[in-house]
Amino acid sequence: MSSLFVENLRQGFNSLKSHKVRAVITASIIAIGITALVGILTSIDAMNNAISKTMSKMGSQSFNISNRNSVERFGVADDFKPITYEQAHRFEAFYNNKLPVSLSLNASFNSKIKFQNQETNPNIKILGVEEDYLKTANYEIAAGRNFTPNDIRMNLPLAVVGYDIVKDLFLESDLEGRSIGRTISIDGKPFKVVGELKKKGSSMGMSGGDRLVFIPIHNARQSFASVYDNCNISVLVDKVGDLELEMNEAYTMMRRIRRLRPSDNDDFVMSKSDALAKDAQKNMAMVSGVGTLIGIITLLGAAVSLMNIMLVSVTERTREIGLRKALGATSKNIRDQFLVEAIVICQLGGIGGIILGLLLGNLVAFGLGSGFIAPWNWIIMAFVVCILVGLVAGMYPARKASKLDPIEALRHD
Repeated sequence: MSSLFVENLRQGFNSLKSHKVRAVITASIIAIGITALVGILTSIDAMNNAISKTMSKMGSQSFNISNRNSVERFGVADDFKPITYEQAHRFEAFYNNKLPVSLSLNASFNSKIKFQNQETNPNIKILGVEEDYLKTANYEIAAGRNFTPNDIRMNLPLAVVGYDIVKDLFLESDLEGRSIGRTISIDGKPFKVVGELKKKGSSMGMSGGDRLVFIPIHNARQSFASVYDNCNISVLVDKVGDLELEMNEAYTMMRRIRRLRPSDNDDFVMSKSDALAKDAQKNMAMVSGVGTLIGIITLLGAAVSLMNIMLVSVTERTREIGLRKALGATSKNIRDQFLVEAIVICQLGGIGGIILGLLLGNLVAFGLGSGFIAPWNWIIMAFVVCILVGLVAGMYPARKASKLDPIEALRHD
């Protein structure tokens, strides 16, 4: 049996050598389909990796507690009171020495930052924060330092600035730390820069994580009239697996602090930092489905083309088939030979398609900075698909060849 398979394989390769142009064209059609399939799915894996890395930078092991906006219900607005600093501070005290907790206040969403004759657009976010906020929000200091507990307690007019702020205001050089020790103006109020943040990066075209300024939380309460008491609470857990457990405990504690009865609706919102990542990955799953469908449609077109070319091959090789039958080849031998030829063509095209697909997909990965991607599940699937396409596309021509009458075949011109 094995020697017969080897012989069929040898005959298949000999036939391909005899009809090189036809074999190359057919294999190229298959390669295009596999390239589309592997390339699209590799690109999607690269995008998923990029999203995961971005969300990891944004603090995927943390959760936030914030104010719940008033919602119109049956024509009546629910009156949800903001989380006061005192309530947030009680929550922080409960978690003291257990998990890193930090409070923040949205001081402004549309501030203008100035340094000498340079200024930003009036779209800079100002956050009043505690010394642990950078840890809970997963920001890193590029130069200078973070706030100290004394800075917070003394309400000092200090600032830690985002990457884009430094880039827009301090044009004399590209060196990190060029803003340290300088005094900037935030809506006319002077603040001394003590730290620069590392680039946070963008997600889905948004770079808000780099267009902000942190100031001490008590200074924010004094300097910005719009602050009121709208505290946000950030909690960093040790492990992602502990996230749900800690959120449940925090939820119970927050309802107690807010003095909510069992029948009362929640008047605060809890959110995980990985929520955006999950939404994005759901959308990527839909894109993956569409990409797979496009690749399958392309492969169906390739299968039809392969079947057509194999039928032409049967017609061209009628005398050869008749001669082989006259010398003792059975119908099964003829059928197996044509099936092997179809599968060999598909596999050659598939290998080329996989290589091209990996190259194209990793060009996208390189552009996204997600590293080399080798989706072995898609590569294995591509090989399996090539075998199936070869079997399906080659079956009808192979059966037609195997049923030829040897006498009639030998008479064929």
